[in-house]
Amino acid sequence: MTDHDGRTLIRGAVVLDGSGEPGYTGDVLVVGDRIAEVGARLDAPAGTRILDADGLAVAPGFIDMHAHSDLAVLTDRDHLAKVSQGVTTEVLGQDGLSYAPSTPTTMAMLRDQLAGWNGVPDTVDYSWRTVADYLDAIDRRGTATNVAYLIPQGSVRMAVVGSDDRAATPSELARMRELVADGMRDGAFGLSSGLTYVPGMFASTDELVALCEVVARHGGYFAPHQRSYGAGALAAYAEMVEVAASSGCALHLTHATMNFDVNRGRAGELVDLIDRGIADGVDITLDTYPYLAGATTLSALLPSWAAVGGPGATIERLRDPAVRIRAAHELEVTGSDGCHGVPVDWATIEIAGVRDAQHSSAVGHTIRSLAARDGASPAEAYFGLLVADRLGTSILQHVGDEENVRTMMRHPRHTGGSDGILVGDKPHPRSWGTFPRYLGHYVRDEGVLGLEDAIVHLSARPAARLGLTDRGRLTAGYIADLVLFDPAGVADRATFAEPRRQADGIPWVFVGGVPVLADSRRTDRTPGRALRSGV
Repeated sequence: MTDHDGRTLIRGAVVLDGSGEPGYTGDVLVVGDRIAEVGARLDAPAGTRILDADGLAVAPGFIDMHAHSDLAVLTDRDHLAKVSQGVTTEVLGQDGLSYAPSTPTTMAMLRDQLAGWNGVPDTVDYSWRTVADYLDAIDRRGTATNVAYLIPQGSVRMAVVGSDDRAATPSELARMRELVADGMRDGAFGLSSGLTYVPGMFASTDELVALCEVVARHGGYFAPHQRSYGAGALAAYAEMVEVAASSGCALHLTHATMNFDVNRGRAGELVDLIDRGIADGVDITLDTYPYLAGATTLSALLPSWAAVGGPGATIERLRDPAVRIRAAHELEVTGSDGCHGVPVDWATIEIAGVRDAQHSSAVGHTIRSLAARDGASPAEAYFGLLVADRLGTSILQHVGDEENVRTMMRHPRHTGGSDGILVGDKPHPRSWGTFPRYLGHYVRDEGVLGLEDAIVHLSARPAARLGLTDRGRLTAGYIADLVLFDPAGVADRATFAEPRRQADGIPWVFVGGVPVLADSRRTDRTPGRALRSGV
């Protein structure tokens, strides 16, 4: 299908316009990159291509509020993992760690530290330093999806303070505030944090407030990966609400759930905390992914003291048997801060991917089964793989709770976010399945959300949080970011065994009026762009 002089009429679809109102059978006329008209039985101007959508629903394109495609958008023009789910916009720069702003020194450190999230592709030119440079690099390359970016607080701290566990000096704090202001002026939509990751975790509450004050002045929001999702999770959430209230900054709680056995069935307590914050005047939204397992890097489990100084220093430290003994005690007995204060259950830690192919036989093993295979203790197997793979190992963490997942997705401030890591031999299936899983499993099959309400969660509410005044709704004059799906047949097919399987029931996706998925096949078009806040 071509643009046909820039006109496409989507005929006879169930129109889910993002308002939450009941869907109705109607048409959507797209002219150029905009929706020209929405209604029942529209006339087709001469030269218009007719797309027969009988049996399909049409909705605003989905917005992935928590994505890890920071390098994928520069290396994978197809980006089928996201396009095939109906995602038309992704929010990058998550969890306090990404590649802008940076210095030559910190870029090298970030490439190593983030290898388990993004790989280390040698086809990327890592010469950018500012948020503006990074966004320009995306636009020069061309992408399948649109991209919004958050300033990563950990990267900012690394550039100014380094990776040591200490308070910022007044001059360092002033410089960090300058970098945040620069990033916001460059077009970032807010600030993320990774408060279980070095070095962002070394920031105090007051430091976070000081940075969020700058974000608030520019109309952005704070998206924290907080200090714990395990022991002390509620206190960690309360701290984030305090940061938002004290700074006047809007708050978006990222992958907002309660994990590990200590929090089973406790999501209602988190809902109460969020609702109290909203009642007190704090602007709060949240996102979740519709799965029980989490995903991160193997090195993220380390106690923070073991990761001080960056990847090189960490690897050298872990060669010391005394360090391993001390770290193993925290991991297995007291609970390390990197593992959310919960003693690790090695049977729940599954290897998803490795940096060096020579270690690929570890993929699919839990640390416990890897230890049994190698005749080692779990701690020995853990430290051995960390050092051998240069901290580049990614993992699945099977620590979720179904009741908690359902409770959080029902919240009226909820949005969808995949938190999808795209690299590795066996990445989390949420990278390919999040949005069809919402629509198929949780909407159609389980009735956790109604269909019209789900579109608000996945399209309209995320657009509102981002301040995108011409996306997220099927309204004349809005950008034509659209997804067509079969409500009766949409289903995620990605599994933990086969995580890169394309979803069923999503045949058409448009970005800016241009089809990027046609009859369930990727086109050769890359109409996405780097969005800038306030533009």
